[in-house]
Amino acid sequence: MRIAKTESRFRDANERIAESAHEVGLPQAELVCECADPECGHRIEVSLDDYERARSDGALFVVAPEHHVPEHEEVVESRPGYRIVEKLRAVGAAARRLNPRRAR
Repeated sequence: MRIAKTESRFRDANERIAESAHEVGLPQAELVCECADPECGHRIEVSLDDYERARSDGALFVVAPEHHVPEHEEVVESRPGYRIVEKLRAVGAAARRLNPRRAR
């Protein structure tokens, strides 16, 4: 699934950004939108607590509000400046398989 692979690449970058922010004690980080658009470079300020909640399930991603794709995902949490979305059906299954935390 191209969508899951694209979003997973953004998620992988955000893993490193969030880890660095956590190491220096920041409560939030400026992350890359994890939407399906491979050209997206939108930055979103996300609380590290919300980010960790999103990482609890490989099918959850953080996206800019206007980047939600209803035919492939459902908004599960809405925050000022970003949404946490759950990928649905085959896209969600592929995203769970690509989850970098799956092996932990």
